[in-house]
Amino acid sequence: MEPSPAKGKPQGRLLVSTTLDAKDELEERLERCVAIVTSLTNGLSEREANDAITANVCKGPQQHEEVCLGLFALLLTEPSQAQRCYRDLTLVNRDGMNVILIKINQILMEKFLKLQDVCRTQLVWLVRELVKSGVIGADGILMTLMKQIAGGDITNKNLWLAENVLDIVVEQREWVLKSGMLIAMSVYTYLRLIVDHGTPALLVLRQKEVDFCIGLLREKFMECFIIGRDLVRLLQIVARIPEMELLWKDLLHNPQALSPQFTGLLQLLTARTSRKFLACRLTPDMETKLLFMTSRVRFGQQKRYQDWFQRQYLSTAESQSLRCDLIRYICGVVHPSNEVLSSDILPRWAIIGWLLTTCTSNVAASNAKLALFYDWLFFSPEKDSIMNIEPAILVMHHSMKPHPAITATLLDFMCRIIPHFFPPLEGQVRQGVFNSLTFIMEKRVLAHLAPLFDNPKLDRELRSMLRERFPEFCSSPSPPTEGRDEGTNEMKMEESVSLEMDNHVLLDKEGGCYDNTEAAFSDDEEEINNKGEGNKKREFRFHPIKEAIIEEPADITPYVDQLDDMMKEKVLQLQKGSDTETHCEVMQEIVDLILEEDFDSEQMSTLASCLAELFKGHFRGDVLPDEITEESLEESVCKPVCLVFRNLCQMQEDNSGFSVLLEMLAELYQKQPKIGYHLLYYLKASKAAMGKMSLYESFAQATALGDLHTCLMMDMKACQEDDIRLLCYLTPSIYTEFPDETLRSAELLNMIVAVIDSTQLQELMCHVMIGNLVMFRKDSVLNILIQSLDWETFEQYSTWQLFLAHSIPLETIIPILQHLKYKEHPEALSCLLLQLRREKPSGEMVKMVLSRPCHPEDQFTTSILRHWAAKHDDVLGEHIKALLIKNNNLPRKRQSLRSSSSKLAQLTLEQILEHMDNLRLNLSNTKNSFFTQTPILQALQHVQASCDEAHKMR
Repeated sequence: MEPSPAKGKPQGRLLVSTTLDAKDELEERLERCVAIVTSLTNGLSEREANDAITANVCKGPQQHEEVCLGLFALLLTEPSQAQRCYRDLTLVNRDGMNVILIKINQILMEKFLKLQDVCRTQLVWLVRELVKSGVIGADGILMTLMKQIAGGDITNKNLWLAENVLDIVVEQREWVLKSGMLIAMSVYTYLRLIVDHGTPALLVLRQKEVDFCIGLLREKFMECFIIGRDLVRLLQIVARIPEMELLWKDLLHNPQALSPQFTGLLQLLTARTSRKFLACRLTPDMETKLLFMTSRVRFGQQKRYQDWFQRQYLSTAESQSLRCDLIRYICGVVHPSNEVLSSDILPRWAIIGWLLTTCTSNVAASNAKLALFYDWLFFSPEKDSIMNIEPAILVMHHSMKPHPAITATLLDFMCRIIPHFFPPLEGQVRQGVFNSLTFIMEKRVLAHLAPLFDNPKLDRELRSMLRERFPEFCSSPSPPTEGRDEGTNEMKMEESVSLEMDNHVLLDKEGGCYDNTEAAFSDDEEEINNKGEGNKKREFRFHPIKEAIIEEPADITPYVDQLDDMMKEKVLQLQKGSDTETHCEVMQEIVDLILEEDFDSEQMSTLASCLAELFKGHFRGDVLPDEITEESLEESVCKPVCLVFRNLCQMQEDNSGFSVLLEMLAELYQKQPKIGYHLLYYLKASKAAMGKMSLYESFAQATALGDLHTCLMMDMKACQEDDIRLLCYLTPSIYTEFPDETLRSAELLNMIVAVIDSTQLQELMCHVMIGNLVMFRKDSVLNILIQSLDWETFEQYSTWQLFLAHSIPLETIIPILQHLKYKEHPEALSCLLLQLRREKPSGEMVKMVLSRPCHPEDQFTTSILRHWAAKHDDVLGEHIKALLIKNNNLPRKRQSLRSSSSKLAQLTLEQILEHMDNLRLNLSNTKNSFFTQTPILQALQHVQASCDEAHKMR
């Protein structure tokens, strides 16, 4: 089984290597540890050897680690000694096998592909033994091992791994059932792998996988429920398998058969899939390569990396199924920072576009499109992220010119998925897609959708269908065109398989009439349009809230039963209590129970679900009092939920209860995202929280988001949507307390200027000038102003007003002039013009002003030069003289090379002379003596003496 060693280099026993590979540090270390164990036991009987190892382990942590790793390495490389080494390991280790677990994880994440075949077999054997022994942490190792089973790969090695891991979870089922996350991860993994194992030779393996998944889904459905909406997507793909079809029918028509707490398909489809699950179906190697492409590779230089990836993972017929995993991962997990988004790094939409163009099967193409649009179908701005839906709209937008067929087939899919995904939920799917498009425009991913939806490059029937489906986003509605169901041949071919699959799997009936569904939808659409947009928003925004209030007691019953008796009693008191004071007293008692040493932390999620339901009323309406006084602010933070905040503020961070309460808040945040900005408000408004704003950073790190920047942006966005007054109230403290997260963020600034009115703008300017607020910093202001050039007119004017309220020298941002075009950026140009006229010209300012291209309609340079010529003629003259002489001395060839190599405008001698001529013509009817100054005359004579005939003529 072991491969032959590479020539010219001794082959290690752990990893396969070539003559070009450097010696591996991990392998060297393990070999040293093996040598130590061997020297300790050499020539001794088994009992003496055990005594020698035990005595050495007792010397200290270093010796303990060396012996454990030596036994571990022997176990991997010497199968005949494996049983004895494992027995010795269990006897001598003093840390619950922690050293071994860490090393296994490192090998799985970094070295698995290079492992010798013998070592790979032994590693899986060891994981099996750890699971049998019930070692704490073995579930994490097993999930990492599952991650190594590649999707879209039916090579012998991969099939061997899939079957062996399946054997472990089937044999140790009782142990598996103790971990909710392991249940969900196993079901997600094997539901996905079933798709790859459909050939006759693999039917025995597939049947084992089907039996395993159905068993867990039927017995532990609510543990599998945490997967979220992608569970439906995976089940949909395998629902033709007879046993799966029975489960699928229960999911659609008899949800209570799966769990009393499961109310139906909609409950699952509105739950966003955690990135843990989306990431688990990519091997560490695939994940590393994708993250490298999206963070290090420049746009335009990606072909060699894509070719490598395609050769490695996407070159076989079976690998068609892997594209869905990659697209879901890119949409749901790869969320680049603002810096990356605004740079020239390869964007996510480009990778997805490439993946779509490499689909060679119609089924794979349909599934890939569904993977791309999946978060659109039930999108909720409160729960879902703009980053999950952004790639689809950008693929369509950027493919319109180079690949209009891709844009057409995606738009066609987006239209047709609404009635065909699941007819009973057609209204919710339509609302989800509508929410997605609205949010895309709100976030300014695209400024307008009409150029996309009503583009002449699209087929006439498709444009007609888009106008019918989405009249709000098209430039001008037109009457329905007959025969709109006849798409282009290419689109019909690609969609036929998708619709066939949808009819079989989601409709749960055969021969659903395509035309009837379409016609019914059109009628509904007209009816909704007649009601007007306001009514439509009311219907979808307020109806669920009303419904939730009616059903509130029923909603918490299943949760309450999972709490222990003391906690259950308190939660029921909270439900029955009527006044705020009683609520607060009971809430304090609940907090005290949480802080007790014997509190069962497994109840935390259930308790958070109860509190989120009971406190729904606290998260409606305005937070900030109408009149802001000390008394009104203190009164506004006397809600029961604020008691958790208050207890946190009173604790030291090293207190054991501090992390417990943070965990409580993090759980609550998952159920009710508004808790984030309510915490920010409490930390600013409450006297008890004075100087404790850093607490929010601890909260952000405790949440599932895990980092301050993402959490802050999401919370400020939620605040912007709910309460603009509160957004303005929080702005000074947010910028002051978290400068590293805010001062570089154009996203946050845009959130603010997109919603404030002129009064609020003036208040913020006053805060800046008083010294309460700093919104710009020298090192990042230029980048932010450049990003603002795509914003709406009022947003840009507000941004410039806020910038001018600061005391940042204009020279800091003067390079922006090179980015400004006179027709596209009038807001920035007019603000700069008014500011430059107040400034005494510096050399850099004059250079940048003269660097602007000459155009008869662009009067910017002439107007500011005229003003400076009148007010500061001597200073301007010296600067122009210096620039003329410097540019005249530059070799012509070098100068042209410089200007062609840069994207930005470069200053040339011709350009200076042309601007000077425009200024001369402008001053010709005035008594201004600018051109008679000695410096100007000297510079022009210098140019004349050394320039060629062509320049003299000009």
